[in-house]
Amino acid sequence: MSATILDGRVVAAAVQEEVAARTAALQERGVMPGLATVLVGDDPASHVYVRNKRRTAEKVGITSYRHDLSASISQHEVASLLDDLSDDPGVHGILLQLPLPGDLDGEAAVMHIDPAKDADGLHPVNLGNLMLDRPGLRPCTPSGALRILDHYGIETEGANVVVVGRSFLVGRPLAVMLGGKDRNATVTLAHSRTTGLKQLCATADILVAAVGHPGMIEGDWVKPGATVIDVGINRTDEGLVGDVDFIEVVEVAGAITPVPGGVGPMTIAMLMSNTITAAEAF
Repeated sequence: MSATILDGRVVAAAVQEEVAARTAALQERGVMPGLATVLVGDDPASHVYVRNKRRTAEKVGITSYRHDLSASISQHEVASLLDDLSDDPGVHGILLQLPLPGDLDGEAAVMHIDPAKDADGLHPVNLGNLMLDRPGLRPCTPSGALRILDHYGIETEGANVVVVGRSFLVGRPLAVMLGGKDRNATVTLAHSRTTGLKQLCATADILVAAVGHPGMIEGDWVKPGATVIDVGINRTDEGLVGDVDFIEVVEVAGAITPVPGGVGPMTIAMLMSNTITAAEAF
């Protein structure tokens, strides 16, 4: 029996409706939410990502401030722009598209974003607040994955969760969020070099793949009936594929996110949600 498909596009549309309503409420108070996007260089994939984010912002009523920079720009110039945007009262959210090209240091650049305007939720201050269970903007992709679970009524309380992937973008923050007091899952954070990874994955009630290896999670890696969240986005000759072998796993799992159309749309939706949260606190 095939798994239930967890359609991230449906959930993202619901989040966008909520954001549009919150945006309208702010506008009635005279607050015009604004999102500044900063894109450095000519990477085609990055341009597609940022264009989609700008379009979504306009759709939900958020003003989009576009900053496209040459790959030859200096580290100082990037930092100066981010400083200016952080000081701009008309900008409530700032998105710096990563990675930066060439020798530019993305982590150093992020430090110039006001944590209160960090729409990605990846500033060290916001990640620190997450670790300490304090209020703050949360990373978009992990938040989107959790929203999918909530939308489809998949319980995390008491669940055995395995997160494969330890990046600060997804794996590590998602493991913390799932293990928090409002989720109460028991979480194992694994990675591509984990000993006995296949056997470990097969114990999970909820399995999250965020390792960046196309089709790494195969059918016999998955516990029958488990929920599988595929965060991977890998460009291949056959198009976009996830970290999960969808054709095999869909016949084993109880529920699964597709690629594309799963967690990807949620990342953009939660970016909008973070921007409005920042504007509401302005």
